[in-house]
Amino acid sequence: MLKTIIIMLLAVTAGTVGDILLAKGMKEMGDISAMNLRGIFNAAYQALTNPKLIIGTTMLAIFFFLWLAVLSWEDLSVALPMQALNYVLVAFLAQFYLGEHVSPLRWTGIGLVCIGVMLITKSGNS
Repeated sequence: MLKTIIIMLLAVTAGTVGDILLAKGMKEMGDISAMNLRGIFNAAYQALTNPKLIIGTTMLAIFFFLWLAVLSWEDLSVALPMQALNYVLVAFLAQFYLGEHVSPLRWTGIGLVCIGVMLITKSGNS
């Protein structure tokens, strides 16, 4: 179980950092929903050359391969809830790196999710 916890912490960290970098990179590019075809091609080129998007995608690939490794030895019903720990990291990094507001109610919900993850993880030892 210790191996699972360590690899999942690494995976969740990689995935969260990847998500944060993708969000930051896309916010810097601006809203692409109202672009014409030429604008979409320009945005695609910018995305392929944006360091935040490149590193973010790499981090998500690292998450994916660590996740595959965990699935090779751990029960899905134990491993999948551990991914919920990314809620804590996402909220923290979104607040301090992206400048998003995370309300006390949202922090309370995140705390409850963490309690649930701990209970599920403990049940995996049985």
